[in-house]
Amino acid sequence: MDKKYLMVTEDQKIRLDKYLVSELDDYTRNQIQELISGNNVLVNGLAVKPSLILKPSDVIELTIPDPVADDILPENIPLEIYYEDEDLIVVNKPSGMVVHPAPGNYSGTLVNALLFHCQDLSGIGGVLRAGIVHRIDKDTSGLIVACKNDFSHRNLSLQFMNKEVTRKYYALVHGIIGHNLGKVDAPISRSPINRQMMAVVENGRRAVTNFKVIERYKDFTLVECSLETGRTHQIRVHMKYIGYPVAGDPTYGLRNDVSAHGQYLHAKTLGFIHPRTNQYMEWDSPLPDYFQAKLNELIKE
Repeated sequence: MDKKYLMVTEDQKIRLDKYLVSELDDYTRNQIQELISGNNVLVNGLAVKPSLILKPSDVIELTIPDPVADDILPENIPLEIYYEDEDLIVVNKPSGMVVHPAPGNYSGTLVNALLFHCQDLSGIGGVLRAGIVHRIDKDTSGLIVACKNDFSHRNLSLQFMNKEVTRKYYALVHGIIGHNLGKVDAPISRSPINRQMMAVVENGRRAVTNFKVIERYKDFTLVECSLETGRTHQIRVHMKYIGYPVAGDPTYGLRNDVSAHGQYLHAKTLGFIHPRTNQYMEWDSPLPDYFQAKLNELIKE
């Protein structure tokens, strides 16, 4: 079971189900309504209806069941390990690997590999998300940290929440960005047109992406993106929003821009304060071979 707690801070006069959809990127409105009807959502300790209008200071408790937890098995999948100790492990995830099991992907995930490699993983997220503090998309490569105990998990979760973690991504985007530095501060939520996609939405959750130009090519720009927030598909949505979609992105990119590796987006740098030693640690990973090969094909401006 995975428990989440939310507190309503503004008087939005919004229904419970709509509020939860805006706050929980992983769940559709139908899924939220099923949780509510199954008494897995309590407001101020009481079972309620999806249509409940929330008030400021309402406390929402969600219990998210793990119906297939017993089916999540360790798998001997090679891991590119950058760091490991008794508290945590930092790995370089390849493009194409899902971080944690979900409908349609109950094997071959990073969690399956970690369960095989590690003796213990933190249980805060339940078996389905054992050890997982943050995620990167299936077709995004790069550095990710997982925790082996609840102490480290809680500590790192707070660092992520307080924006104390260094996260830098390299993205190849369509178009030539004329300025060297930029900042996108635009709220993100599920698209009202296509619920399988995220979009910049007026009443969405605040999302901030900083970027700087690394290299300009004919028709493309290589940028380094630094995240202040961690919304689902944030870089992909923000770059599309400002007119420079990520190359190879099958969801937010240009039509007929097909890549066997998905989007050209790599989580290159990860840094945080170690939960036990209180020492800052940072890792940097090279671009995958296919990403570098793509850059080598391009003509510089």
